[in-house]
Amino acid sequence: MRFEEQVAEGVAVPTDGWDFSWFAGRATEERPGWGYVRLSGERLGRADAVLDVDTGGGEVFAEALSRAARVPGVVCATEAWAPNHALASAALEPFGGAVSMVDGAGAPLPFDDGTFDHVMSRHPVSFPYAEAARVLAPGGTLLVQEVGAGSNRALYEFLMGPQADDDAAYLGRLRARVSGAGFEVVGLRDTLTRVEFLDLAAVVHFLRKVLWTVPDFDVERYRDRLRALYDHIAEHGSFVCHSRRTLVEARKA
Repeated sequence: MRFEEQVAEGVAVPTDGWDFSWFAGRATEERPGWGYVRLSGERLGRADAVLDVDTGGGEVFAEALSRAARVPGVVCATEAWAPNHALASAALEPFGGAVSMVDGAGAPLPFDDGTFDHVMSRHPVSFPYAEAARVLAPGGTLLVQEVGAGSNRALYEFLMGPQADDDAAYLGRLRARVSGAGFEVVGLRDTLTRVEFLDLAAVVHFLRKVLWTVPDFDVERYRDRLRALYDHIAEHGSFVCHSRRTLVEARKA
């Protein structure tokens, strides 16, 4: 498929929700060895009231709930992007879940103090640790899988050029942020996972869907670099980079 056709296809795919099934045969990404959904299911089976922050289309939260030994009595989620609200509401309806809209990433959570005994999030844009501590009851637990600093650096630097690199200080800053919000850090795990793009359409769709990778991404703005990326894939068969995932396990002090 020619360059313009691949660009057009990547632009045409809807970006609603966090269902990545469209990428099958076009891109692959390794998953962290700890298994976020499995861990979430274990935690949910022990919880009575749970909140999922930045739930997206609710797909991951719903899968974790389906694996739980029992469904918590109170199931809530938040989402900042309106098109995802209906998707998440439908995904969580079988579990009695309610989805609240918030103003944006890191916004105050619309719940009373001490409402939940477990708060979770997978790939939040900016997780509100202080707010999570506020809505958790004393002794409540936290499970967050962050997109780590420098995730997919090879991809965004291919497009944007060299960027500031303070990755080495990232884990220390994250630990301090979690502790400073009033949590005891129980575990902090960090890993790199291989990502491979097999065509340019997958790259374009990924950059439109995962907005923080190249924050000012626009096809026309990056057309020349996209052309270079298209040529790279044609020559090498794919484009390889590495995502970074960090798992935060904590307990409210």
